[in-house]
Amino acid sequence: MPHSIPIAVLDEVDSTNRVALARAQAGEAGPLWIMAARQTAGRGRSGRAWASEPGNLYATLLTRLNCHPTAVPGLSLLAGVAVHDAIVAAAGRPVPGLRLKWPNDVLIGSAKCAGILAESLMARDVVTVAIGIGINLAWHPADLGREATHLAAHGAAASPSEMLEVLAAVMERWLAQWSDGAGFPAVRAAWLERAGGIGEACTVNTGTERMAGSFAGLDDAGSLLVADGEGTITTVTFGDVTLTSISEGSGQ
Repeated sequence: MPHSIPIAVLDEVDSTNRVALARAQAGEAGPLWIMAARQTAGRGRSGRAWASEPGNLYATLLTRLNCHPTAVPGLSLLAGVAVHDAIVAAAGRPVPGLRLKWPNDVLIGSAKCAGILAESLMARDVVTVAIGIGINLAWHPADLGREATHLAAHGAAASPSEMLEVLAAVMERWLAQWSDGAGFPAVRAAWLERAGGIGEACTVNTGTERMAGSFAGLDDAGSLLVADGEGTITTVTFGDVTLTSISEGSGQ
């Protein structure tokens, strides 16, 4: 799977996203992948720490986009699709239980195996994004307060460099499909194909409230739709989702 984006390989950094954003502020436009063997201050969504010892993939795609800022949130879903497809490609076969969870997690069964953190900078109407991706390849942390796993435990072994080579090619293909936001409907459809079925029980913690209901799909912008017991649908733009049908109270 060839790709055209250069890769900068670093030994140890605080966070590949921070390195990417610092380069962007210094004038780097990308596209460029930044991969580190280890992160000392890896970050997940909502400021959570991301355990980052050697053996797993820690990488960020830095690129400048010609899109409206409102299209940028859809990149988290796009990255999820790309990570899912890259895992399958690297494994050389379907991985049983591999699926996506809104907005930015990749699971095997009920356990998290990869996460995504997309951040952006706006300057003079130019959008620069840093799409950080962490994939548990050889090990997973045991103290997350939620289920986690790694690919080697499911017979899908790959080194960080091997995985990034595959991921870079898949991401390039999906970014072309996305076409600066014009192709988001195709990305949305692909995400839904790789996620759970409509009607799957879930709870959502938005930070200000906790709601229970069932997965009702995504709206046209990629926001989560949750149906309550009476069929009323709520649109969720931010929140932590727990899939209660596969792991009651797992806290994912």
